[in-house]
Amino acid sequence: MIDKVLIANRGEIALRVARTCRELGIRTVAAHSTDDRDSAAVRYCDEAIQIGPAPARRSYLNIAALAEAALRTGADAVHPGYGFLSEDPDFAEVCEDNGIVFIGPPARVIARLGDKIAARALMAEAGLPMLPGSPDPVSSPEEALKVAGDIGYPVVIKAAAGGGGRGMRLVSESAEMPVAFNETRSAAQDLFGDGRVFIERYLTGSRHVEIQVLADRHGDVVHLGERDCSAQRRYQKLVEESPAPALPAGLVKEMADAALRGAAAAGYVGAGTFEFLVDDAGHFYFLEVNCRIQVEHPVTEMVYGVDLVREQLRIAAGRRLSWRQEDLAPRGHAIECRVNAEDVRRGFTPAPGTLDVFAPPAGPFVRVDTHGYPGYRIPASYDSLLAKLIVWGRRRDEALSRMDRALAEFRITGVPTTVNFLREIIRSPSYRAARHDTNLVQHLLAGRTAAGHTNGSDS
Repeated sequence: MIDKVLIANRGEIALRVARTCRELGIRTVAAHSTDDRDSAAVRYCDEAIQIGPAPARRSYLNIAALAEAALRTGADAVHPGYGFLSEDPDFAEVCEDNGIVFIGPPARVIARLGDKIAARALMAEAGLPMLPGSPDPVSSPEEALKVAGDIGYPVVIKAAAGGGGRGMRLVSESAEMPVAFNETRSAAQDLFGDGRVFIERYLTGSRHVEIQVLADRHGDVVHLGERDCSAQRRYQKLVEESPAPALPAGLVKEMADAALRGAAAAGYVGAGTFEFLVDDAGHFYFLEVNCRIQVEHPVTEMVYGVDLVREQLRIAAGRRLSWRQEDLAPRGHAIECRVNAEDVRRGFTPAPGTLDVFAPPAGPFVRVDTHGYPGYRIPASYDSLLAKLIVWGRRRDEALSRMDRALAEFRITGVPTTVNFLREIIRSPSYRAARHDTNLVQHLLAGRTAAGHTNGSDS
């Protein structure tokens, strides 16, 4: 088994990984920037090492600094968490070259699935259903107009190296295309160092559903059901749940079988997520593969009773999966709300500052994954995620009631947060009736604007 893990991340995921390591008797090293020297993860881990100044490109995105930190502290493995370098094949390769176990897929798998164009081609060969789109990179606005004209508007321009909702632009008509194409290609180059883009049909009024998979180095692959991630703003997820409500069991099985085929075709190893769009006619289409632990992994853990980080560590150590497919069955319903330090009234502007009061909710079947504490100073340099509130219930209606109660109990002062807007989402009639799609949050925000919403309770 692994002896010492360098956690190449920050925030709640760093603390969450460290907790499972402690249960397994694995020592941990918190790699941190100057802004995170007083973080909860640094306080919790067995050791800490500073890797650079606050800007992520000089710390959490600095491959050389992280590799050196692992070697200096004697860590025999690195857990990248999510975001930052978690899906960077160069980081995985550097770890491999230095004899450090990278807790994730092999570099070659990350490289192939991280290229959205190559991933589409691979998944199409494996028989996964695809939305109409360009099989190759689109090189000019003129070519983009032709492709969009052939498949029909609306379309979305996507960065080949994008992911997590970044590097995407919706285009509703041909007049928008030239500017949208050039801006997306430029943004892709700036964000990912790769200006290649492709075009895909945009599915209006769809649901975003994903399948969690685990694969070991011995050729065994299992899935742990589905998650609905349709409550999102600008492609960033706000509320997730498992199982996905109001989906036919046969459709879920088809998606799960497709994910297993895709994982086998890619030679996948570790924890991964296959993302799909589902239309109102019950057809599903492949979106992408996330080669890492997901932000929303706790809802799967709550429903399946499986510690996904523990499985990541076992797989990375060369162990076989702890579970066979027939052993895995969902129980009850779980919902996760992402609590961000953002000002809803100012367009969800990130709101760094000091937490004067931070009192998470508690009670039966309530889990809070957070790095926040009273007096914690939220840095301006990083993502605004402050906490993940997860609840479980025997049925969805019970889980919804429990989530509403738990959100109402959350006490945070010092910075504005999204807590009350999350209550609006889960209380909305369409969400409660499981008739929502990826446009839900947009409709709620439009309703707020029409009503002249100025309720100070958002903070």
